Amino acid sequence: TGELTIKAQKFIHLTKCLHPLPEKFHGLTDVEERSRRRYLDLIMNEEARKVAFMRPQIIRSIQHFLDSKGFTEVETSILSPILGGASARPFITHHNTLDKDFYLRIATELNLKRLLVGGMERVYEIGRLFRNEGMDASHNPEFTTIEIYQAYSDLRGIGDLTEKLIRNAAKEVTGSAIVKYGDHEINFKDPFKWISMNDLIKEKCGIDFKEVKTYEEAKKLADERDLHLDKFKNTVGYVMNEFFEEFCQDDLIQPTFVYEYPIEVSPLTKKEKDPRFVQRFELFVNGKELANAYTELNDPLDQEERFLAQLEAKKLGDEEASEMDKDFVEALEYGMPPTGGVGMGIDRLVMLLTNQAQIREVILFPTMRDR
Repeated sequence: TGELTIKAQKFIHLTKCLHPLPEKFHGLTDVEERSRRRYLDLIMNEEARKVAFMRPQIIRSIQHFLDSKGFTEVETSILSPILGGASARPFITHHNTLDKDFYLRIATELNLKRLLVGGMERVYEIGRLFRNEGMDASHNPEFTTIEIYQAYSDLRGIGDLTEKLIRNAAKEVTGSAIVKYGDHEINFKDPFKWISMNDLIKEKCGIDFKEVKTYEEAKKLADERDLHLDKFKNTVGYVMNEFFEEFCQDDLIQPTFVYEYPIEVSPLTKKEKDPRFVQRFELFVNGKELANAYTELNDPLDQEERFLAQLEAKKLGDEEASEMDKDFVEALEYGMPPTGGVGMGIDRLVMLLTNQAQIREVILFPTMRDR
């Protein structure tokens, strides 16, 4: 027949399959079972294999891009004696020898900044973080991020770096900086939009929070729109952030840097000229946060005040508030250069570049509920 034929003269049985594979016509389609039994998913589903191999390609692309810009990849500790670097609920574990509780890290930020103080002026870390929070289409309790810090940069500089990094990864891995995601085409090719949080709220809700002077006034605006406020959200800045999250962020489909955040929700960020706000952006794509960046706070006195404010929020019931990190404040007292820093979710970037709607599709072994 003209086909290649093999004449086997010896046959060695390497291993037994004790279960029949899912039949070929329907395959393995139950999402829960695919995530629980990833080995079967990889056997049966071409799309699952494609994502599994594309993820490391995306990470390599990011590493090569940053290495070419003079950055150094580092590793920092996962166990931390102090909760800090982000706003999140932690996982807690116990060290038997020290007879002391530790947190699984919720961020790599504070240790990477210590390296900046030590003279490592361009550093990044790709690694697992752990947050004891809900699970949904875009959240897994353990997830991978990259945090990047560049001395003598600022919010605009780190935004430019972030934009080029994402554009480069999209082109290298998918062949184009315009990628299909669900019903949308996400355009990473053109310059990303910048808009302040206040201007965005003005566009959507007709409210100028820079003109709102008292919490009572802000609370009234929230009540008029049935916005629930936790007890510790007792300032204009907290209410402003709630308005943004409730009414604005879901509509940000194309890449958008939202900047000028209220100081209350940004304890590690340098102030704007208006001290109610800080030099921070979050990058939104398809209505979800992809990256979070600051012009980093390098004033130890200001930093100590922010930590104290976080402790007060914790007393009022904020389970995500940071603790006082005296060693970090002391590190800043030795002098950290002006710095731009950004953290980005690797899983969410992989979701965007592989057109996956569920985070569990891009994590080989996601956290699952019991059967």
